[in-house]
Amino acid sequence: MTDTIALNHWINGEAVAAERPGESLNPSDTREVVARTPDGGEAEVNAAVAAAKAAFPAWSEASPELRSDILDRAGTLVMERREALGRLLSREEGKTLAEGIGETVRAGRVLKYFAGEALRVHGQNLASVRPGVEIQTYRQAVGVYGLITPWNFPIAIPAWKAAPALAFGNTVVMKPAGPTPATAEALVAILHEAGLPKGVLNLVIGRGRVGQAIVDHPDVDGLSFTGSQGVGAGVAAGAVRRQARVQLEMGGKNPLIVLDDADLDRAVQIALDGSFFATGQRCTASSRLIVQDGIHDRFVAVLAERVAALRVGDALDPDTQMGPAVSEDQMETSYRYIEVARGEGGRVVTGGERLQMEKPGWYVQPTLIADTNAGMRINNEEVFGPVASTIRVKDYEQALEIANGVEFGLSAGIVTSSLKYARDFQRRARAGMTMVNLPTAGVDYHVPFGGSKSSSYGAREQGFAAVEFFTQTKTSYSAG
Repeated sequence: MTDTIALNHWINGEAVAAERPGESLNPSDTREVVARTPDGGEAEVNAAVAAAKAAFPAWSEASPELRSDILDRAGTLVMERREALGRLLSREEGKTLAEGIGETVRAGRVLKYFAGEALRVHGQNLASVRPGVEIQTYRQAVGVYGLITPWNFPIAIPAWKAAPALAFGNTVVMKPAGPTPATAEALVAILHEAGLPKGVLNLVIGRGRVGQAIVDHPDVDGLSFTGSQGVGAGVAAGAVRRQARVQLEMGGKNPLIVLDDADLDRAVQIALDGSFFATGQRCTASSRLIVQDGIHDRFVAVLAERVAALRVGDALDPDTQMGPAVSEDQMETSYRYIEVARGEGGRVVTGGERLQMEKPGWYVQPTLIADTNAGMRINNEEVFGPVASTIRVKDYEQALEIANGVEFGLSAGIVTSSLKYARDFQRRARAGMTMVNLPTAGVDYHVPFGGSKSSSYGAREQGFAAVEFFTQTKTSYSAG
């Protein structure tokens, strides 16, 4: 057992102690309480927003070099402490230790990337149609941003939302996800250690009422949310009601097309990675495997062997290949969808049974379901667990039609040796990101991230595109 952490809110640069009625449990061993958590509400949000609003003028007018240095220093600290932070992440979220450390390093690199972007904000000089008039455009910080972050990437997503907001001169009020507050709090503490002034970054821990108070607050100028469609719709409505900026990332039902000409071993490895790594709890996971008839049976047989061989266990065990689900609710959701698929005629090729483990935890047996069709619920609703289904198709055109035939459009992949089909897929797949001979999950931190249709709303996240959401353009005219 490891010592339990007593978490605090961070408001106006201070760790604010409060009663801690909540618990963050270790999904690998639910006897272990990772952290005891406060349950904030409107009062804490009001204090955090007031602090952020008061800090905004000085922070937004500060030298970009100051902001760059702080983010760079924080990135260094995160990477220096990757082992301890990665272990905390794995204890709290359930990813394997390798995945936890990898995500931590990614967060550090995100901070360093935006340290550079803080110095690269630029505008334009434009000729006026009127003689003697000069025009300039430049970007300015917007104000206070509310960031509502998910549990499945509990350090990377808070980093990739907070870093651009701070880099471009905004101030922040953040709500971390209920299952993983300790990891987010550790990041916030490091940013303050790196030199953030009081009030620039605030953290309020609590349940849904914290998020709602942030959404409704009249002094929150922009909202960035990652989570479910249902909650995201409410965030969007609240933002539009008071004309705040809003950015939403709301999941996917991502297809991976496997054509007859694909290298079988490569296709299987790509599907295994995309569908089952990180316990399938990635919005970019490959949950629909759309496989051409000529390779279908061989693909299913080999993939089933690989899935059955996955070692499920404690996230901190170095031999574990797939950790537990983050919570009991997520575990039950996976098993519920497996039964739904069975009821609709799907054939469970491997998995689907309750696991008996040495430790009490929220373990899900990785499951492959064959003989499904495009209309089944398993192929239209997000499971967010280690469950993948296969759909047999005759040809590429049918595969593409099925791939595009759901309300989501985050990531889509194809495995093929045909340049013709690869290029056509890149053009015609209705998704914000396309992957050719790569897993649908796994994206770089320095390029835009986001989807189409019901997966995303608003400006893209990450990379050079982040400046569009976290700054506003001012156009200035002057006459000599």
